[in-house]
Amino acid sequence: MKHSKSITQFVCQECGYASKKWSGKCDECNSWNSFVEENNVPVTKSKSSKALQFESLDSVVTPPPRFSSAILELDRVLGGGLVKGSAILIGGDPGIGKSTLLLQLVANLSIKNIKTAYITGEESIEQVRLRAARLGLSSAPTKLMAATNVNDIISSIRENRDIELLVIDSIQTMFVPEFSSSPGTVSQVRAAAHEIITMAKQLGIIVILVGHVTKDGQIAGPKVLEHMVDTVLYFEGENGGHFRMIRSVKNRFGGVNEIGVFEMGDMGLVEISNPSSLFLSLRDRNISGTSVFAGIEGTRPLLSEVQALISPSVMAMPRRAVVGWDINRLAMVLAVINVRYGLNFGEKEIYLNVAGGLKINEPAADLSMASALISAAVNTPAPDNSIFFGEIGLSGEIRAVSHANIRLKEALKLGFNKAIIPAKSKYQSLPDMEIIEISHIKQLKDFYGKR
Repeated sequence: MKHSKSITQFVCQECGYASKKWSGKCDECNSWNSFVEENNVPVTKSKSSKALQFESLDSVVTPPPRFSSAILELDRVLGGGLVKGSAILIGGDPGIGKSTLLLQLVANLSIKNIKTAYITGEESIEQVRLRAARLGLSSAPTKLMAATNVNDIISSIRENRDIELLVIDSIQTMFVPEFSSSPGTVSQVRAAAHEIITMAKQLGIIVILVGHVTKDGQIAGPKVLEHMVDTVLYFEGENGGHFRMIRSVKNRFGGVNEIGVFEMGDMGLVEISNPSSLFLSLRDRNISGTSVFAGIEGTRPLLSEVQALISPSVMAMPRRAVVGWDINRLAMVLAVINVRYGLNFGEKEIYLNVAGGLKINEPAADLSMASALISAAVNTPAPDNSIFFGEIGLSGEIRAVSHANIRLKEALKLGFNKAIIPAKSKYQSLPDMEIIEISHIKQLKDFYGKR
Protein backbone atom coordinates (compact mmCIF):
# COMPACT_ATOMS: atom_id res chain seq x y z
CA MET A 1 0.00 0.00 0.00
CA LYS A 2 1.63 3.26 -1.11
CA HIS A 3 1.51 6.56 0.71
CA SER A 4 1.26 9.83 -1.20
CA LYS A 5 2.81 13.08 -0.08
CA SER A 6 1.41 14.83 2.96
CA ILE A 7 -1.40 17.35 2.59
CA THR A 8 -1.46 20.54 4.64
CA GLN A 9 -4.87 21.66 5.82
CA PHE A 10 -6.38 23.74 8.60
CA VAL A 11 -8.74 21.89 10.94
CA CYS A 12 -11.16 23.41 13.44
CA GLN A 13 -10.37 22.01 16.90
CA GLU A 14 -13.97 22.48 18.02
CA CYS A 15 -15.92 20.63 15.33
CA GLY A 16 -13.33 19.02 13.03
CA TYR A 17 -14.15 21.07 9.92
CA ALA A 18 -11.20 21.08 7.46
CA SER A 19 -10.24 23.96 5.17
CA LYS A 20 -7.40 24.53 2.72
CA LYS A 21 -6.92 28.08 4.02
CA TRP A 22 -6.68 29.50 7.50
CA SER A 23 -9.67 31.49 8.72
CA GLY A 24 -10.33 33.38 11.91
CA LYS A 25 -13.85 31.98 12.21
CA CYS A 26 -15.12 28.46 11.51
CA ASP A 27 -18.04 28.44 9.07
CA GLU A 28 -19.43 25.24 10.60
CA CYS A 29 -19.54 25.94 14.34
CA ASN A 30 -18.88 29.72 14.33
CA SER A 31 -16.00 29.40 16.83
CA TRP A 32 -13.14 31.92 16.63
CA ASN A 33 -9.39 31.20 16.38
CA SER A 34 -9.95 27.45 16.40
CA PHE A 35 -8.10 26.51 13.17
CA VAL A 36 -4.81 24.64 13.55
CA GLU A 37 -2.51 23.61 10.71
CA GLU A 38 -2.23 19.84 10.32
CA ASN A 39 -0.19 17.71 7.93
CA ASN A 40 -1.96 14.48 7.09
CA VAL A 41 -0.67 11.60 5.01
CA PRO A 42 -3.52 10.17 2.95
CA VAL A 43 -3.43 6.48 2.12
CA THR A 44 -4.16 5.43 -1.45
CA LYS A 45 -7.23 3.25 -1.84
CA SER A 46 -6.73 -0.43 -2.46
CA LYS A 47 -8.08 -1.68 -5.79
CA SER A 48 -8.92 -5.14 -4.45
CA SER A 49 -12.36 -5.74 -2.96
CA LYS A 50 -14.59 -8.66 -2.04
CA ALA A 51 -18.30 -9.25 -1.69
CA LEU A 52 -19.57 -9.39 1.89
CA GLN A 53 -22.37 -11.52 3.28
CA PHE A 54 -25.61 -10.02 4.63
CA GLU A 55 -27.03 -11.23 7.93
CA SER A 56 -30.64 -11.60 9.09
CA LEU A 57 -32.32 -10.12 12.15
CA ASP A 58 -33.86 -13.36 13.43
CA SER A 59 -30.65 -14.87 14.74
CA VAL A 60 -30.52 -15.75 18.45
CA VAL A 61 -28.42 -13.20 20.30
CA THR A 62 -27.39 -13.50 23.94
CA PRO A 63 -26.99 -10.30 25.99
CA PRO A 64 -23.34 -9.26 26.41
CA PRO A 65 -21.78 -10.46 29.66
CA ARG A 66 -21.34 -7.85 32.38
CA PHE A 67 -19.42 -7.67 35.61
CA SER A 68 -19.64 -5.17 38.42
CA SER A 69 -17.24 -2.24 38.51
CA ALA A 70 -17.15 -2.55 42.33
CA ILE A 71 -18.66 0.98 42.41
CA LEU A 72 -22.46 0.70 42.61
CA GLU A 73 -23.15 4.27 41.49
CA LEU A 74 -21.01 3.72 38.40
CA ASP A 75 -22.79 0.43 37.71
CA ARG A 76 -26.11 2.29 37.78
CA VAL A 77 -24.90 4.82 35.21
CA LEU A 78 -23.46 2.10 32.95
CA GLY A 79 -26.73 0.15 32.96
CA GLY A 80 -25.73 -2.65 35.30
CA GLY A 81 -21.96 -2.98 35.00
CA LEU A 82 -19.07 -3.12 32.57
CA VAL A 83 -19.55 -4.92 29.25
CA LYS A 84 -16.67 -6.92 27.82
CA GLY A 85 -15.19 -5.32 24.70
CA SER A 86 -16.96 -1.98 25.23
CA ALA A 87 -15.42 1.47 24.81
CA ILE A 88 -16.31 4.18 27.35
CA LEU A 89 -15.53 7.89 27.08
CA ILE A 90 -15.63 10.00 30.25
CA GLY A 91 -15.22 13.78 30.21
CA GLY A 92 -15.23 16.52 32.81
CA ASP A 93 -13.60 19.74 33.97
CA PRO A 94 -9.96 19.68 35.13
CA GLY A 95 -9.60 18.62 38.76
CA ILE A 96 -13.14 17.34 39.12
CA GLY A 97 -12.05 13.79 39.96
CA LYS A 98 -11.89 11.75 36.73
CA SER A 99 -8.42 10.33 37.40
CA THR A 100 -9.26 9.70 41.05
CA LEU A 101 -12.39 7.73 40.19
CA LEU A 102 -10.67 5.64 37.51
CA LEU A 103 -7.71 4.89 39.74
CA GLN A 104 -10.15 3.69 42.40
CA LEU A 105 -11.89 1.60 39.72
CA VAL A 106 -8.80 -0.20 38.41
CA ALA A 107 -7.41 -0.70 41.92
CA ASN A 108 -10.63 -2.19 43.31
CA LEU A 109 -11.05 -4.51 40.33
CA SER A 110 -7.43 -5.66 40.42
CA ILE A 111 -7.87 -6.62 44.06
CA LYS A 112 -10.72 -8.88 42.87
CA ASN A 113 -8.32 -10.64 40.43
CA ILE A 114 -9.47 -8.72 37.34
CA LYS A 115 -6.45 -7.75 35.26
CA THR A 116 -6.40 -3.96 34.84
CA ALA A 117 -3.97 -1.46 33.33
CA TYR A 118 -3.77 2.30 33.82
CA ILE A 119 -1.91 4.26 31.12
CA THR A 120 -1.22 7.90 31.86
CA GLY A 121 -0.12 10.45 29.31
CA GLU A 122 -0.40 13.50 31.56
CA GLU A 123 1.33 12.38 34.76
CA SER A 124 4.41 10.42 35.67
CA ILE A 125 4.30 7.01 37.31
CA GLU A 126 5.46 8.62 40.57
CA GLN A 127 2.52 11.03 40.55
CA VAL A 128 0.06 8.18 40.06
CA ARG A 129 1.71 6.24 42.89
CA LEU A 130 1.44 9.25 45.19
CA ARG A 131 -2.28 9.54 44.46
CA ALA A 132 -2.73 5.82 45.07
CA ALA A 133 -0.92 6.12 48.41
CA ARG A 134 -3.16 9.03 49.40
CA LEU A 135 -6.23 6.93 48.56
CA GLY A 136 -4.90 3.86 50.36
CA LEU A 137 -4.61 1.82 47.16
CA SER A 138 -0.86 1.26 46.95
CA SER A 139 -1.19 -2.51 47.46
CA ALA A 140 -3.51 -2.99 44.47
CA PRO A 141 -1.86 -5.16 41.75
CA THR A 142 -2.89 -2.97 38.81
CA LYS A 143 -0.40 -2.33 36.01
CA LEU A 144 0.86 1.20 35.37
CA MET A 145 2.48 2.77 32.33
CA ALA A 146 3.37 6.31 31.29
CA ALA A 147 3.17 6.48 27.50
CA THR A 148 1.72 8.56 24.68
CA ASN A 149 2.73 6.64 21.53
CA VAL A 150 -0.32 4.64 20.46
CA ASN A 151 1.75 2.07 18.54
CA ASP A 152 3.84 1.35 21.64
CA ILE A 153 0.71 1.07 23.79
CA ILE A 154 -0.98 -1.37 21.41
CA SER A 155 2.16 -3.52 21.18
CA SER A 156 2.39 -3.63 24.98
CA ILE A 157 -1.27 -4.60 25.36
CA ARG A 158 -0.97 -7.35 22.76
CA GLU A 159 1.98 -8.81 24.67
CA ASN A 160 -0.01 -8.72 27.93
CA ARG A 161 -2.98 -10.66 26.60
CA ASP A 162 -4.47 -11.15 30.08
CA ILE A 163 -5.52 -7.49 30.48
CA GLU A 164 -9.29 -7.15 30.83
CA LEU A 165 -9.72 -3.43 31.49
CA LEU A 166 -7.63 -0.57 30.12
CA VAL A 167 -7.75 3.11 31.15
CA ILE A 168 -6.25 5.78 28.86
CA ASP A 169 -5.74 9.11 30.68
CA SER A 170 -6.18 11.04 28.49
CA ILE A 171 -6.95 10.53 24.80
CA GLN A 172 -5.86 14.10 24.00
CA THR A 173 -2.26 13.25 24.98
CA MET A 174 -2.01 10.21 22.70
CA PHE A 175 -0.49 10.39 19.22
CA VAL A 176 -0.09 8.15 16.17
CA PRO A 177 3.41 8.57 14.67
CA GLU A 178 2.09 8.29 11.10
CA PHE A 179 0.49 11.73 11.53
CA SER A 180 2.79 14.71 11.83
CA SER A 181 0.31 16.92 13.66
CA SER A 182 0.75 17.46 17.38
CA PRO A 183 -1.16 15.50 20.07
CA GLY A 184 -4.60 16.88 20.88
CA THR A 185 -5.43 17.95 17.33
CA VAL A 186 -8.53 16.60 15.64
CA SER A 187 -6.69 14.17 13.36
CA GLN A 188 -4.55 12.78 16.20
CA VAL A 189 -7.48 12.33 18.60
CA ARG A 190 -9.54 10.63 15.91
CA ALA A 191 -6.72 8.34 14.78
CA ALA A 192 -5.57 7.46 18.30
CA ALA A 193 -9.09 6.63 19.47
CA HIS A 194 -9.73 4.52 16.37
CA GLU A 195 -6.56 2.47 16.85
CA ILE A 196 -7.15 1.89 20.56
CA ILE A 197 -10.85 1.04 20.20
CA THR A 198 -10.17 -1.33 17.29
CA MET A 199 -7.56 -3.15 19.35
CA ALA A 200 -9.90 -3.36 22.34
CA LYS A 201 -12.74 -4.80 20.24
CA GLN A 202 -10.43 -7.44 18.74
CA LEU A 203 -9.08 -8.56 22.11
CA GLY A 204 -12.35 -8.16 24.06
CA ILE A 205 -10.84 -5.55 26.40
CA ILE A 206 -12.90 -2.89 28.16
CA VAL A 207 -11.29 0.46 27.38
CA ILE A 208 -12.06 3.70 29.22
CA LEU A 209 -10.89 6.91 27.56
CA VAL A 210 -10.58 10.15 29.54
CA GLY A 211 -11.46 13.21 27.47
CA HIS A 212 -10.78 16.90 28.06
CA VAL A 213 -13.68 19.34 27.82
CA THR A 214 -13.98 22.73 26.16
CA LYS A 215 -14.99 25.95 27.91
CA ASP A 216 -18.60 25.14 26.99
CA GLY A 217 -18.41 21.83 28.85
CA GLN A 218 -18.36 19.64 25.72
CA ILE A 219 -15.78 16.91 25.21
CA ALA A 220 -12.90 18.39 23.21
CA GLY A 221 -11.90 17.00 19.85
CA PRO A 222 -13.98 15.81 16.92
CA LYS A 223 -17.62 14.93 17.54
CA VAL A 224 -16.95 11.62 15.81
CA LEU A 225 -15.09 10.59 18.98
CA GLU A 226 -18.42 10.30 20.81
CA HIS A 227 -19.84 8.26 17.93
CA MET A 228 -16.93 5.82 18.01
CA VAL A 229 -17.45 4.73 21.62
CA ASP A 230 -20.28 2.73 23.15
CA THR A 231 -20.85 4.91 26.21
CA VAL A 232 -20.30 8.61 26.91
CA LEU A 233 -20.23 9.81 30.51
CA TYR A 234 -19.94 13.37 31.82
CA PHE A 235 -18.50 14.21 35.21
CA GLU A 236 -20.42 17.17 36.67
CA GLY A 237 -20.03 19.26 39.79
CA GLU A 238 -18.41 22.37 41.18
CA ASN A 239 -14.68 22.20 41.82
CA GLY A 240 -15.15 24.01 45.12
CA GLY A 241 -17.99 21.75 46.24
CA HIS A 242 -17.99 18.24 47.68
CA PHE A 243 -20.53 16.60 45.40
CA ARG A 244 -19.82 15.02 42.02
CA MET A 245 -22.24 13.50 39.54
CA ILE A 246 -21.64 11.18 36.61
CA ARG A 247 -24.29 11.38 33.90
CA SER A 248 -24.65 9.06 30.91
CA VAL A 249 -25.49 10.89 27.68
CA LYS A 250 -24.99 7.87 25.42
CA ASN A 251 -25.13 4.17 26.26
CA ARG A 252 -25.48 1.31 23.79
CA PHE A 253 -25.88 -1.15 26.65
CA GLY A 254 -28.25 0.78 28.93
CA GLY A 255 -30.34 3.88 29.47
CA VAL A 256 -29.24 7.49 29.13
CA ASN A 257 -29.50 10.40 31.59
CA GLU A 258 -28.83 8.07 34.49
CA ILE A 259 -26.75 9.71 37.20
CA GLY A 260 -24.43 8.47 39.90
CA VAL A 261 -23.71 10.72 42.89
CA PHE A 262 -20.43 10.88 44.79
CA GLU A 263 -18.88 12.98 47.53
CA MET A 264 -15.24 14.00 47.32
CA GLY A 265 -13.44 13.21 50.55
CA ASP A 266 -9.94 12.70 51.89
CA MET A 267 -9.97 9.09 50.70
CA GLY A 268 -11.29 9.82 47.22
CA LEU A 269 -14.81 9.62 45.88
CA VAL A 270 -17.43 8.10 48.18
CA GLU A 271 -20.74 6.82 46.82
CA ILE A 272 -23.99 8.50 47.88
CA SER A 273 -26.76 5.91 47.85
CA ASN A 274 -29.57 8.34 48.77
CA PRO A 275 -28.76 11.67 47.10
CA SER A 276 -32.23 13.15 47.73
CA SER A 277 -31.70 13.27 51.49
CA LEU A 278 -28.23 14.73 50.89
CA PHE A 279 -29.46 17.61 48.72
CA LEU A 280 -32.21 18.42 51.24
CA SER A 281 -30.17 18.00 54.42
CA LEU A 282 -29.59 21.75 55.00
CA ARG A 283 -33.02 22.93 53.90
CA ASP A 284 -34.67 25.71 55.94
CA ARG A 285 -38.39 24.97 55.96
CA ASN A 286 -39.64 28.35 57.19
CA ILE A 287 -38.13 30.72 54.66
CA SER A 288 -39.70 32.23 51.56
CA GLY A 289 -38.32 31.72 48.09
CA THR A 290 -37.76 27.97 48.29
CA SER A 291 -39.57 24.92 46.99
CA VAL A 292 -38.76 21.23 46.63
CA PHE A 293 -38.77 19.70 43.16
CA ALA A 294 -39.42 15.99 42.71
CA GLY A 295 -37.40 15.17 39.59
CA ILE A 296 -36.37 12.11 37.62
CA GLU A 297 -32.80 11.50 36.47
CA GLY A 298 -32.93 8.52 34.12
CA THR A 299 -34.86 6.00 36.22
CA ARG A 300 -33.88 7.46 39.60
CA PRO A 301 -36.19 9.84 41.51
CA LEU A 302 -34.26 12.78 42.89
CA LEU A 303 -35.57 15.52 45.16
CA SER A 304 -33.78 18.87 45.16
CA GLU A 305 -34.31 22.31 46.64
CA VAL A 306 -34.96 25.29 44.37
CA GLN A 307 -34.01 28.69 45.78
CA ALA A 308 -35.13 32.09 44.46
CA LEU A 309 -34.11 35.57 45.57
CA ILE A 310 -35.76 38.77 44.30
CA SER A 311 -34.39 42.19 45.12
CA PRO A 312 -34.94 45.78 43.91
CA SER A 313 -32.66 46.98 41.14
CA VAL A 314 -31.28 50.39 40.24
CA MET A 315 -30.12 49.26 36.80
CA ALA A 316 -32.00 49.91 33.58
CA MET A 317 -31.82 46.18 32.82
CA PRO A 318 -32.20 44.19 36.07
CA ARG A 319 -30.00 41.13 36.34
CA ARG A 320 -31.21 37.57 35.80
CA ALA A 321 -28.82 34.91 37.17
CA VAL A 322 -29.43 31.15 37.14
CA VAL A 323 -27.37 28.26 38.52
CA GLY A 324 -28.47 24.72 37.66
CA TRP A 325 -31.30 25.59 35.24
CA ASP A 326 -31.78 26.99 31.75
CA ILE A 327 -31.90 30.79 31.73
CA ASN A 328 -34.16 30.75 28.65
CA ARG A 329 -36.61 28.58 30.55
CA LEU A 330 -36.50 31.11 33.39
CA ALA A 331 -37.38 33.94 30.99
CA MET A 332 -40.38 31.98 29.74
CA VAL A 333 -41.66 31.18 33.26
CA LEU A 334 -41.27 34.84 34.30
CA ALA A 335 -43.30 35.95 31.28
CA VAL A 336 -46.07 33.46 32.09
CA ILE A 337 -46.16 34.58 35.74
CA ASN A 338 -46.38 38.21 34.61
CA VAL A 339 -49.20 37.74 32.10
CA ARG A 340 -51.18 34.78 33.49
CA TYR A 341 -50.61 35.16 37.23
CA GLY A 342 -50.43 38.96 37.42
CA LEU A 343 -47.07 39.35 39.15
CA ASN A 344 -44.60 41.75 37.51
CA PHE A 345 -40.84 41.26 37.93
CA GLY A 346 -39.85 44.01 35.50
CA GLU A 347 -37.84 46.18 37.94
CA LYS A 348 -36.49 43.35 40.10
CA GLU A 349 -33.24 41.43 40.09
CA ILE A 350 -33.83 37.68 40.05
CA TYR A 351 -31.44 34.98 41.26
CA LEU A 352 -32.37 31.32 40.93
CA ASN A 353 -30.32 28.42 42.27
CA VAL A 354 -30.62 24.63 42.44
CA ALA A 355 -29.01 23.67 45.74
CA GLY A 356 -26.20 21.12 45.83
CA GLY A 357 -24.79 21.83 42.37
CA LEU A 358 -27.41 19.73 40.57
CA LYS A 359 -28.31 20.62 36.98
CA ILE A 360 -31.97 20.21 36.07
CA ASN A 361 -32.99 19.75 32.45
CA GLU A 362 -36.53 18.38 32.48
CA PRO A 363 -39.58 20.66 31.89
CA ALA A 364 -41.26 19.13 34.95
CA ALA A 365 -39.29 21.63 37.06
CA ASP A 366 -41.34 24.58 35.76
CA LEU A 367 -43.95 24.45 38.53
CA SER A 368 -41.37 24.23 41.30
CA MET A 369 -39.41 27.13 39.82
CA ALA A 370 -42.57 29.24 39.52
CA SER A 371 -43.50 28.40 43.11
CA ALA A 372 -40.10 29.52 44.41
CA LEU A 373 -40.27 32.78 42.41
CA ILE A 374 -43.78 33.64 43.59
CA SER A 375 -42.88 32.71 47.17
CA ALA A 376 -39.89 35.06 47.08
CA ALA A 377 -41.91 37.87 45.49
CA VAL A 378 -44.71 37.82 48.07
CA ASN A 379 -42.41 36.83 50.99
CA THR A 380 -44.54 33.81 51.91
CA PRO A 381 -43.06 30.34 52.50
CA ALA A 382 -44.27 27.39 50.45
CA PRO A 383 -46.66 24.95 52.14
CA ASP A 384 -44.80 22.94 54.77
CA ASN A 385 -43.45 19.51 53.71
CA SER A 386 -44.62 20.00 50.14
CA ILE A 387 -43.19 19.09 46.75
CA PHE A 388 -43.92 20.45 43.27
CA PHE A 389 -43.62 19.14 39.74
CA GLY A 390 -45.31 19.97 36.45
CA GLU A 391 -44.68 21.64 33.11
CA ILE A 392 -46.04 25.14 32.48
CA GLY A 393 -47.41 26.13 29.07
CA LEU A 394 -47.49 29.65 27.64
CA SER A 395 -51.18 30.00 28.40
CA GLY A 396 -50.47 29.24 32.06
CA GLU A 397 -51.78 25.68 32.00
CA ILE A 398 -50.03 23.01 34.09
CA ARG A 399 -49.27 19.94 32.00
CA ALA A 400 -48.86 16.42 33.32
CA VAL A 401 -45.42 14.80 33.27
CA SER A 402 -44.25 11.19 33.31
CA HIS A 403 -43.35 9.01 36.33
CA ALA A 404 -45.67 10.83 38.74
CA ASN A 405 -46.02 7.77 40.96
CA ILE A 406 -42.25 7.31 41.34
CA ARG A 407 -41.83 10.98 42.30
CA LEU A 408 -44.57 10.78 44.91
CA LYS A 409 -43.19 7.60 46.49
CA GLU A 410 -39.72 9.13 46.83
CA ALA A 411 -41.20 12.25 48.44
CA LEU A 412 -43.25 10.21 50.92
CA LYS A 413 -40.16 8.16 51.81
CA LEU A 414 -38.32 11.37 52.74
CA GLY A 415 -41.14 12.69 54.96
CA PHE A 416 -43.09 14.97 52.59
CA ASN A 417 -46.84 14.73 53.05
CA LYS A 418 -48.17 17.22 50.47
CA ALA A 419 -47.72 17.32 46.69
CA ILE A 420 -48.86 20.02 44.25
CA ILE A 421 -48.98 18.33 40.87
CA PRO A 422 -50.68 18.75 37.46
CA ALA A 423 -54.31 17.74 37.07
CA LYS A 424 -54.95 14.41 35.31
CA SER A 425 -51.59 13.02 36.38
CA LYS A 426 -51.40 9.23 36.41
CA TYR A 427 -50.61 8.04 39.93
CA GLN A 428 -51.82 5.77 42.71
CA SER A 429 -53.13 7.25 45.94
CA LEU A 430 -50.65 7.04 48.78
CA PRO A 431 -51.47 6.93 52.51
CA ASP A 432 -50.33 9.97 54.50
CA MET A 433 -49.80 11.97 51.28
CA GLU A 434 -52.13 14.88 50.45
CA ILE A 435 -52.15 15.35 46.68
CA ILE A 436 -53.41 18.67 45.29
CA GLU A 437 -54.04 18.78 41.55
CA ILE A 438 -53.94 22.14 39.77
CA SER A 439 -54.58 22.91 36.11
CA HIS A 440 -53.48 26.56 35.88
CA ILE A 441 -50.75 28.68 37.41
CA LYS A 442 -53.38 31.05 38.90
CA GLN A 443 -54.27 28.30 41.37
CA LEU A 444 -50.95 28.90 43.14
CA LYS A 445 -52.68 31.95 44.64
CA ASP A 446 -54.39 29.50 46.98
CA PHE A 447 -51.00 29.02 48.67
CA TYR A 448 -49.41 32.46 48.30
CA GLY A 449 -52.35 34.88 48.54
CA LYS A 450 -54.14 37.20 46.10
CA ARG A 451 -51.47 39.90 45.73
